[in-house]
Amino acid sequence: MSSIPELVVLERDGVINIAADEPIVSPEAWIPIPGSLEAIARLNHAGIRVAIVTNQPAVGRGQMDHLDLNRIHAKLRTSLSRVGGHVEGIFFCPHRPEDGCACRQPAPGLLRSISFRFGLALSNVPVVVDSVEGILASQASRACPVLVATGLGERTRNTQPIARQLPYFETLDCVVESLLSGQLELC
Repeated sequence: MSSIPELVVLERDGVINIAADEPIVSPEAWIPIPGSLEAIARLNHAGIRVAIVTNQPAVGRGQMDHLDLNRIHAKLRTSLSRVGGHVEGIFFCPHRPEDGCACRQPAPGLLRSISFRFGLALSNVPVVVDSVEGILASQASRACPVLVATGLGERTRNTQPIARQLPYFETLDCVVESLLSGQLELC
């Protein structure tokens, strides 16, 4: 049995919302995965803080600006509040992959920012991911990656040997159920 963490970190696209083939550049394109918002609310109701990490290279490419991104995140927050949930923060990287920044996953910069902001070591913090970049960023920050099948998760598990060693769940809701019941073994 595992103890309940104080914080859970979630990737955005593919974990909370449906990941599209094209970048999500408008609030209309942001569509939550069924049950994901309710899962976040369940974490909140259990006294667990929730933060989000997301790579958003569409900002760096000029496909959207910070105002567009803020509108998307406002929709996320509003949708979440309708089911009784909230997030403590949304940490994003606006850079393109070729920019070589320290915040774009797989670099651990976003997760280190969360650690600093919340004053927590991430050693027992689950980071729910669907991508190999999220796995690597989690491991580099000593957090505990948990893989979901949604988004890129199934493909990640099938093509990345590192992913096969992780706890694996169908959806965020399944992760939350396992976590709150004390069944999820963290790293």
